[in-house]
Amino acid sequence: MTIRYLHTMVRVLDLETSMAFYRLLGLKETRRWENEGGRFTLVFMAPEGQEECPVELTWNWDGDPGLPSDSRHFGHLAYEVDDIHATCAHLMANGVTINRPPRDGRMAFVRSPDNISIEILQKGAALTPAEPWLSMANTGHW
Repeated sequence: MTIRYLHTMVRVLDLETSMAFYRLLGLKETRRWENEGGRFTLVFMAPEGQEECPVELTWNWDGDPGLPSDSRHFGHLAYEVDDIHATCAHLMANGVTINRPPRDGRMAFVRSPDNISIEILQKGAALTPAEPWLSMANTGHW
């Protein structure tokens, strides 16, 4: 089984102000995705020469009243795997709750023992959706 670090996500209240801060640290925008349906923007920023280690800034267009006032906006760690179905089966067999099953063959979420949200993404194209994931409901939060 191989695993590769992808990114860390943080929620931001003001995208431009946050990007300016990360630029001060020496990070640059490496890619951006705007989702009109979900009403959010993702901006990936990384140090020069370390584009494989970005921070993902997630900005919700309509605000984010659920963010804590203490500025602790950590979202999740993300890892890419060779076979998301096998990885989730392995985790579940070892007592890990699959909070968001890979119903789409592409993405799943679990939580660490310390309640850190971990996103697991299928390397390359999504796998063909399959049971038990296809009919498995979400559990808790991720």
